[in-house]
Amino acid sequence: MADIAAGMYAFSGALAALVRRGTTGAGAAIEVTMFDAVAEWMVQAMYTTMYTGAPPPRATLGHPVIAPYDRYPTADGPDVVIGVQNDRGWAALATGVLGRPELVGDPEYATNVARVRNRAAVDAAVGAATSGMGRAELLRRLDEAGVPNASLNDGHGLIDHPVLAERDRWREVGSPVGGVRAILPPITFAGAEARMGPVPALGEHTGAVLAELGHDAETIAGLRASGAVA
Repeated sequence: MADIAAGMYAFSGALAALVRRGTTGAGAAIEVTMFDAVAEWMVQAMYTTMYTGAPPPRATLGHPVIAPYDRYPTADGPDVVIGVQNDRGWAALATGVLGRPELVGDPEYATNVARVRNRAAVDAAVGAATSGMGRAELLRRLDEAGVPNASLNDGHGLIDHPVLAERDRWREVGSPVGGVRAILPPITFAGAEARMGPVPALGEHTGAVLAELGHDAETIAGLRASGAVA
């Protein structure tokens, strides 16, 4: 997580610096640390702790300050993630999916503040209803009610996800052990495709890289002979 966070901020910082140079002519020195990047990603938990006096409980898939927002069981398959974003969404869920319209006006459930305070009871009420429905039926009801949802996939579910196939994200690339499947990078430029060259063998480009750095053939051969490079 820290590696990815820092890389993303370094990437966006470099882009911002290029815009700044194009606008003002001035360059920029950018500093990004993994710790600072992860701290930024944790601001919700940090601010909750600062302004309530206590850290939010660990919630795995759950949201620390929104309820209901978690994984819920179904009668016949993988859990379904339900994320209610506001009190209007709660009313839609309680009425159109759970069949519990009385919960809309119940002071223990009516507002997000109350639902977070009573998270265990809220999750129990949602889970009791969803566990009696098949996954397809539950997803249909959630979609019809306009409540954000998603199937909880494992690794196989992601590999087989129809969106990856429909968006033509898979490519086959070469490697020292033969062709392997790989997905395209997420940034797509109109009219162009990211380069997906073959995975190089160990040492395949050593000579070219060292030559580009100014080393002659004799030096490169010596480095290889000594085992310093592959």
